[in-house]
Amino acid sequence: MSEIDHLDRQLISLLRTDARSSVASLAKAIGTSRATVQNRMSRLEKQGVITGYTVLLSSESDEALSRVRAMMSIKIEGNCSMKIREKLSQEPAVLAYHSTNGRWDLVVELQANSLEAFDKVLGRIRTIAGIAASETSILLSSKRFGSNNI
Repeated sequence: MSEIDHLDRQLISLLRTDARSSVASLAKAIGTSRATVQNRMSRLEKQGVITGYTVLLSSESDEALSRVRAMMSIKIEGNCSMKIREKLSQEPAVLAYHSTNGRWDLVVELQANSLEAFDKVLGRIRTIAGIAASETSILLSSKRFGSNNI
């Protein structure tokens, strides 16, 4: 993987703000050619730096689409990390998982359409072999911020 330079960082920052920006507007914003932007985007995608493009919903829309959102902290016993991550990636209610340090090994972002569905999700995750302990916090409200830095 080649080094991410200042131009790549500018491009990624602009895409984080508006992933639907045209190649022409991105090129104009960072002062380079459309071909350079297209080549860099292709390279970043091939290297796995950019893994996709997404839509950010307003908090009102997000709440209407996913009624229950939560963060689950997981402590893993032994060397089961890869198996647990694979199981989590197969769970539809898991939006993402993040490795971390400290007391917990993973932090998992969850969503479900109701408390009843959420309870079933927790039950399925808690029975995954190798999970020693977990703690879940339901998100009551959220504010998302665009990122201008990498």
